[in-house]
Amino acid sequence: MKSAVLTDGLTALRIDPAHADTLLAYLQCVLDKNTVMNLTAITDPDEAVKLHLLDCAALIPQYEFAGKSVIDVGCGAGFPGMPLRICEPSIRLTLLDATEKKIAFLKETVDALKLENITCIHARAEEYAAVPPKGMRESFDVAVSRAVARLNILAELCLPLVKMKGMFCAMKSAGSDEEINEAKSAIQKLGGRIAHVEDYTVPGTDVMHRAVWVEKVSAAPGMYPRRFAKIKQLPL
Repeated sequence: MKSAVLTDGLTALRIDPAHADTLLAYLQCVLDKNTVMNLTAITDPDEAVKLHLLDCAALIPQYEFAGKSVIDVGCGAGFPGMPLRICEPSIRLTLLDATEKKIAFLKETVDALKLENITCIHARAEEYAAVPPKGMRESFDVAVSRAVARLNILAELCLPLVKMKGMFCAMKSAGSDEEINEAKSAIQKLGGRIAHVEDYTVPGTDVMHRAVWVEKVSAAPGMYPRRFAKIKQLPL
């Protein structure tokens, strides 16, 4: 797979286009596996380059990811974690998902691409946020999540995993003002504050998306996160 759209998009994002080959190899793994497993509704290669790879890579200019420990919560096929790690190889990445088959696919893909410093974990986020050694509470510099749940629910799943002064980034649509306002109380209860909201246009498209950056300013109370059924039933 070759893609001028990808190299042009990476250049526009001030990311070394030398990463394009690895990004495309990863995307090919996703598209190939998608024929037998539901990983993405976007099957056109050029559209997948733009709406998966470049959409995720667009986070790179927004934050200093170099050398950071990053967890992708509800990673699915590996978006945004895998593109972030490929574009910034110094990231120490944990991919977390509750679907075992998706984690098995990611392990195979990481091995096939010979990528290092990537850990693939089959677990529920609320279980993984337990205090060590059972979980990895307050262990990561950054938690990222894309298209998993509404922001108030995501905050409860993600913020307990983030270190003090670390960041949680939720990838959202540009029309998410109501969702952000709805989540402000939950974010405060969980020890976070909205640091900034960044709207961006995906390179090569007229699609505008949004990154909501939440800073961890105090410890999340030990009662959070609750079991997922309770989070959905009574969101903060």
